[in-house]
Amino acid sequence: MRCTGRPVSGKRSEEGAAMLDHVIKGATVVDGTGAPGYTADVAIRDGRIAAIGTVTEASRTSEDASGLVLAPGFVDPHTHYDAQLFWDPYATPSLNHGVTTVAGGNCGFTLAPLNPARPEDADYTRRMMSKVEGMSLVALEEGAPWNWHSFGDYLDALEGRIAVNAGFMVGHCALRRYVMGADAVGGRPTGEQLEQMLALFHEAMEAGAWGLSTTQSSTHSDGDGKPVASRHAKPAELLALSRAVGEHEGTQIEAIVAGCLDQFSDDEIDLFVEMSAAAGRPLNWNVLTVDAAVPERVPRQLVASERARKAGGRVVALTMPILTPMNMSLGTFCALNLIPGWGPILALPVPERIARLRDSSVRAEMLARANSKEAGVFRRLANFGRYVIGDTYSPANDGLTGQVVKDIAARRHQEPFECLVEICAHDDLRTVLWPMPTDNDTDSWTLRAETWQHPDVMLGGSDAGAHLDRMCGAPYTTRFLGDCLRGRKLTTLEAAVKMLTDDPARLFGLRERGRIAEGFHADLVLFDPERIDAGKATLVHDLPGDSPRLDSRAIGVTAVWVNGVESIRGDVVTGAVPGKVLRSGRDTQTVSTR
Repeated sequence: MRCTGRPVSGKRSEEGAAMLDHVIKGATVVDGTGAPGYTADVAIRDGRIAAIGTVTEASRTSEDASGLVLAPGFVDPHTHYDAQLFWDPYATPSLNHGVTTVAGGNCGFTLAPLNPARPEDADYTRRMMSKVEGMSLVALEEGAPWNWHSFGDYLDALEGRIAVNAGFMVGHCALRRYVMGADAVGGRPTGEQLEQMLALFHEAMEAGAWGLSTTQSSTHSDGDGKPVASRHAKPAELLALSRAVGEHEGTQIEAIVAGCLDQFSDDEIDLFVEMSAAAGRPLNWNVLTVDAAVPERVPRQLVASERARKAGGRVVALTMPILTPMNMSLGTFCALNLIPGWGPILALPVPERIARLRDSSVRAEMLARANSKEAGVFRRLANFGRYVIGDTYSPANDGLTGQVVKDIAARRHQEPFECLVEICAHDDLRTVLWPMPTDNDTDSWTLRAETWQHPDVMLGGSDAGAHLDRMCGAPYTTRFLGDCLRGRKLTTLEAAVKMLTDDPARLFGLRERGRIAEGFHADLVLFDPERIDAGKATLVHDLPGDSPRLDSRAIGVTAVWVNGVESIRGDVVTGAVPGKVLRSGRDTQTVSTR
């Protein structure tokens, strides 16, 4: 986590309160509105931006930022930092890459509420989060206190001890589990149970939850391998909860359905439109995959947005502006397990799994399922000739690291999938695999740039805090800016910064965040436009229990301030924890769709 010391509070003495705390001199200010950048001094006092222009007032500290860009802190609209913030209050590596505000509690999964009458629900929740979000079970068990019951208790447990601003949706799965117990999986609530669920939801909203998150995705299963609780909810239940969202200020809906992975069904579009319209609030979903080889996908997915606006709602698609590398394996749970028909085979004990994978008829069936329409976006994982071999563990695989499977297969006169299986079998399936993206072509990038211009498309979908040893989406901010400044240059710096700051801040109704403006909270990132980028993802073992995760260093980030307090300097956390738990109503205002 690259900490230089113990966390310290962001507070300061009241002595000399009139003096400025810090002045950033001569920076190129890109303020988040999309307006052209300009040179100015920016002054910070009491956690807010006190002045912009030529600042002559005395300050405790100052720095020369000539040649550097000062932007608002980035807002990541889709994270799963719900647990990690307890053992890593700095939300690394997101904070390192300039992210000062994170939205958590997504996809229907939250750590609260927990029913005090059933202590075993905490274990169920941990096992579910480990399975569905790829979090280390040991880290979940050892790294968080699990001393809460209500959603408000959970928020209070984070208050005053985090370095980023964080807001949380309340997860539908937790609501169902609290009220229905084990019947939440497979059952439907009685009328009385639905009323209890709504009362519990209102309680969470009054405590500051940002809104409702839910999933109907076929890929989401719990620790027992069963569909998670919210997948058993019918539209009437979802609409009742959506209407409840609309009774609270500054709230949202986040939802996932099976069609998010490829193309929505008519029923899924109807559901999104009806949920958003019933709440009178925006609904966002994750993630819009853009690929020129599937040109019909983007228009189909945005039908939901077009219909929602006509019905009095708003449906917003999140999409990533980078290609996030994924760490695959036939030995551990990853995206390969989500290919239709693959999960049961890849869940077998390793010796039996190897025997099945070596069976040519089994492989043929697996490839057929992986290339079928039902596989959706997972079809792009089926071109095994394009995989690169990562870490290996047996003498038989010496020298293969960094080689492409199709080249090895050609030498061995094997089919690519057969070749890959044999390599992995020699390592008892521990071999690390890196699929080369199939959508890294010029046409796909051109289509992405066009898609970003749509009013109901927003950058995001990092999943930061989840799938820790499989992928590392958190650095999308710095990698995207580097690409805009020195790479493909698909949009301007000013437009890119707006997409990362003001756009998500306005969607969530964040009060006085997302822009560099006098009186706004001083969430800021200072970076070198000649160097801004993200380093290669590397595997580190710094989670509780020595569990692994992928990390990426920030390149060219000079400093990050959260609520006016320096939290990162030169890619190292300072130890300050000035972040706020952002609560709906108090810290967010209503973004109505009506």
